[in-house]
Amino acid sequence: MPWHVSLELIPNMPSYQPIPNFLLKALQMLVQFSLAVWDSNLTLTKCSILQWRNFNQFNQIFLCKLLFFISIAQVSVLFGFLHFPRHLEEKYDKVCEFCKKHKSRIHYVIYGILVTAYMAVVIAACSLNFQRALPLFIITVLAIFVICWDILIAKYGERIAAFFSPGKRYLEKQWFWLKWVLHAAFIVTIICWLIFDTAKQGSHQLISFGGLVMYVLLMFIFSKYPNRVVWRPVFSGIGMQFILGLLILRTKVGFDVFNWLGIQIQTFLEYSDTGAKFVFGEKYTNHFFAFKVLPIVVFFSTVMSMLYHVGFMQWLIGKVGWIMQIFMGTTPVESLVAAGNIFVGQTESPLLIRPYLPYITKSELHAVMTAGFSTIAGSVLGAYISLGVSASHLLTASVMSAPASLAMSKLFWPETEKPTVTLRTGLQIAKGESKNLLEAASQGASTSILLVANIAVNLISFLALLAFVDSALSWVGNLFDYPQLNFENICAYVFMPFSFMMGVDWEDSFIVGGLLGYKTFFNEFVAYERLSKLIHIREKGGSMYINGVKQYMTVRSEVIATYALCGFANFGSLGLVIGGLTSIAPSKKKEIAGGAFRAMIAGTVACFMTACVAGTVDNFGVFYSRSLFSKTHLQAE
Repeated sequence: MPWHVSLELIPNMPSYQPIPNFLLKALQMLVQFSLAVWDSNLTLTKCSILQWRNFNQFNQIFLCKLLFFISIAQVSVLFGFLHFPRHLEEKYDKVCEFCKKHKSRIHYVIYGILVTAYMAVVIAACSLNFQRALPLFIITVLAIFVICWDILIAKYGERIAAFFSPGKRYLEKQWFWLKWVLHAAFIVTIICWLIFDTAKQGSHQLISFGGLVMYVLLMFIFSKYPNRVVWRPVFSGIGMQFILGLLILRTKVGFDVFNWLGIQIQTFLEYSDTGAKFVFGEKYTNHFFAFKVLPIVVFFSTVMSMLYHVGFMQWLIGKVGWIMQIFMGTTPVESLVAAGNIFVGQTESPLLIRPYLPYITKSELHAVMTAGFSTIAGSVLGAYISLGVSASHLLTASVMSAPASLAMSKLFWPETEKPTVTLRTGLQIAKGESKNLLEAASQGASTSILLVANIAVNLISFLALLAFVDSALSWVGNLFDYPQLNFENICAYVFMPFSFMMGVDWEDSFIVGGLLGYKTFFNEFVAYERLSKLIHIREKGGSMYINGVKQYMTVRSEVIATYALCGFANFGSLGLVIGGLTSIAPSKKKEIAGGAFRAMIAGTVACFMTACVAGTVDNFGVFYSRSLFSKTHLQAE
């Protein structure tokens, strides 16, 4: 049965607009073709251009009918826009007005649908295999708790504060003597615990605790204003370190959580191998550091930028900073930057408080710089893990060093001015500048170019300079029949007492002292690269001594060294911090230059204190049985 079609335009119809002849003919041909292909008697010769020779009769008819409906829909939409523009515009305006009027309700409906769908997925996963879905269940419970807590505080925060205000006023009145009672109780508790725990485990922990006391006394002696020291941030920071150390290193739940996090991060970072393999080829691991380690920095920087765009990083940093602010009594500026340095670098974290930098005090500025020196960035964390350093211990060190940085900064440079940014004035966290998630990912990858280039060129220059210095020192040593003189030996003798007081075995303190020298005078990448070689030699099961020279360390010494090296406190970063902060706050140029070196010392001591706490709360046996080193190790000696 033949098909016929005709298009007739009615000039007097509402909103009529004439159609050009060429467009009218095109529409007529489109509709006629669509109706023609509807006929099941259509021969293959008429549709040879579509190349349907491999289809059977049923598929031909089905595709013809599908094309018919698509064509009719296209024609309908086109005619609607051409003949009823005013009518469609009115409908569109009504829809927009409705959406604007009921915007909040629409958002609630959408959120409700998404939450319901997510909860259905969680319930289904848990019902199929609860053990397999346990991480998802834990994350969901934590997310629900945090969301409910935020809603509760936002809605009833003032009422809760008013309810507890009488007790708060009473504590403020009694705080003068109460703080000393709490400090004394804390110290007595630690000493009693050490006595009983040392009786069972050995005397290694006492050395670490003695080192902790020694570093606190040294920082107090060389403090900028010893008579102005406020001891609450100091003792609270050390207390937070001990609490975190005990929870993570001495409890099964805490250790399992951080161990699980380390494994997940390690697995997540391995996805960067896909990009590295595509760009550099199948044999990219032949150039391990350039093509295996540095791509991890790019990948992690991209992910951090995306998390920053969606607001997760600001939220997480704000919560951690709030906890330290309440517990330690530090200002919002100091607490926020210290929390930010757990996740981002020493030049990125000050951007969180960029509007407030011109107005902060000298002590706050010193705390900001100290926090940057005492921790590492999340973007390079993956690089250290790929070298073979324990992921769980690196994570623990990053978290524990944050309160230590505030404790040491307030001890080394006490507050003598009145801070302008307080709890009452509030603090707004700066937001990212990217417009969407893809742009954030692209910006993260682009910003990592400079970081990767800096890492590569610094390693090339520092290692070359180190080889030259070693050669020159060996030549000088030859003049006095001591050819083994080199930079590592000199640093080892200088830092050997400090490493021993952290709890390192005496036989290993010389090696750890050399690593501390590499980290201080070059950078932590060089030190961790040397440490990874020692770990790799130990895991291969080689001889511990060759010609009287120790080839590797015990696991306890390796782990304490991991904590001590986990920071950006070196002379290379000193210039980076001065340049970065000066560009953000030019009015503080003099204060930045004057306090940067003291901040580097405070950051170094904060890392040493973290190592001391780790050595105090744990012991050789626990380290040996619990240490989980990454699966990827340095391939070349």
